[in-house]
Amino acid sequence: MAILLLILGLVLFIAAYVTYGAWLAKKWGIDPKRPTPAHTMRDGVDYDPTQPKVLLGHHFSSIAGAGPITGPILAAVFGWLPVYLWIILGSIFVGGVHDFSALFASVRHKSKSIGEIISANIGKRARILFNLFAWLTLILVVAAFTDICASTFAHNPQTPEVLNGARSGTISILFIVLAIIYGLITRKLNLSGITSVLLGIVGLVVFIGLGYYFPVLKFSQATWTYIMLVYIFAASVLPVWFLLQPRDYLCSFLLYAMLAGGVAGLFITNPSVNMPAFTSFMPANGSYLFPILFVTVACGAISGFHSLVSSGTTAKQVNNEKDMRLIGYGAMLIEGLVAVLALMAIACYGKPSENATPVQIFANGISSMINSFGVPKDFGMVFVVLAFSSFALTSLDTATRIARYMLQELADSVPSLKKVIGNKYAATIISILAAWGLLQYGYTKIWPIFGSVNQLLGALALIAVSVWLLRRKKNSLFTGIPAVFMVCVALSALIILMVQNLKAGNMVIGILSLIIALLAVALVVEAIVAISKLRKGKIEMLDDDTPEQAAG
Repeated sequence: MAILLLILGLVLFIAAYVTYGAWLAKKWGIDPKRPTPAHTMRDGVDYDPTQPKVLLGHHFSSIAGAGPITGPILAAVFGWLPVYLWIILGSIFVGGVHDFSALFASVRHKSKSIGEIISANIGKRARILFNLFAWLTLILVVAAFTDICASTFAHNPQTPEVLNGARSGTISILFIVLAIIYGLITRKLNLSGITSVLLGIVGLVVFIGLGYYFPVLKFSQATWTYIMLVYIFAASVLPVWFLLQPRDYLCSFLLYAMLAGGVAGLFITNPSVNMPAFTSFMPANGSYLFPILFVTVACGAISGFHSLVSSGTTAKQVNNEKDMRLIGYGAMLIEGLVAVLALMAIACYGKPSENATPVQIFANGISSMINSFGVPKDFGMVFVVLAFSSFALTSLDTATRIARYMLQELADSVPSLKKVIGNKYAATIISILAAWGLLQYGYTKIWPIFGSVNQLLGALALIAVSVWLLRRKKNSLFTGIPAVFMVCVALSALIILMVQNLKAGNMVIGILSLIIALLAVALVVEAIVAISKLRKGKIEMLDDDTPEQAAG
């Protein structure tokens, strides 16, 4: 049964990429001959044309995060069938379209953020609202993923024989060193193709071996938290080619290896699905299938964070418009495959212990799969935990960088603030301090609201792209319908969680939920007003070659 589910998912994803993805590219007017901002605005820091395979690795590593693994495992309380259906359908018709369209719209707006796209097509007030909304969302991302990484790397001196955390943490730090060396060598020697791939693989093997056999970084969770905060500050302000690009590219090898190993292992072991197809519409108090299932699966089907990555960093590195289908649509389908594997991990192998975390459940399942072709279970566990932390860490550093962009854009809107937080160092420090404040609540309390807010961010990005497509006289149904559905899902989930947090006394998270919900409603109203003006001819229509003009 597990093999059939995997094959069906693979076939549908490939078919969607070849047909629906290509059809969308044609409908939207993607032009391979049109110069991208990576060339026309090249500065060697943010704007830097990048080979598609390298950018795919960077983008996929950045968007994947912990969501496509954690979400499906937590959502499995509803049974495997509804989770599986939403992963497949959501990735193809909602998440993939969201990522692809956000990347395309950004490239056509000089690789500016979704906030700037909103400013040009809905209005400047809407941009301020969105940037504030997005910044708050990113703070939740940074807080949640910092806690995930720190807890994953933590070593407990009371159980010195358990070295999974120390090994993963040591290898992850070695990865950062390797990435810097790799980035400098490949850039200095202009290496490409098979040479750069081989160099990367050899470096990975050597550094994984060093970290596995010499796990010297045996720190507590608190220590790792501060190490993570220092790291993301550096990652936010350094040029992308120096750390982010090479690190994410190297990590993509890990992720692809884990995917390939999991798929191969599933075919070899052919495990049975030991979970009910469906359990209940409300398996726990307050956990309704609609909307909680959708926001719990989170990044496994759609993630608003992806639109910020697409428009925040990836769009500035697109070498050719034809690469966007692979990078935008393709990466989301790969993430859907990761989500399917995560679902199979719990559906086939269950929980290794009663209080097992999602990463432990995932590592147990995938390591059991790859053990079928000779990989020791202990090494497999460390490798999978390392790959998982690579997902989370790459999203963490990218989220911090984009939070810096968002705060700087907000400062641009208020001249008095620009002098204080307009530079990248101040914007980064403020973003990190805000995330550190939320860290006091811990990952388990942050994740539910993160899922809802993240989905709502995706809906708002789809709305922004829909308005822009309408201005270009393009059909916007393929972004508009998913936008309306996700607004209904995410807003209803956010209201439920807000009430639950306020009743439980989690006032900061409850009030934050209320603020975010009000910002979202205000943005939806602004979009409706803009569409009304557009239909009445009060906002100028655009052709592909018309410079983007503000809607007012």
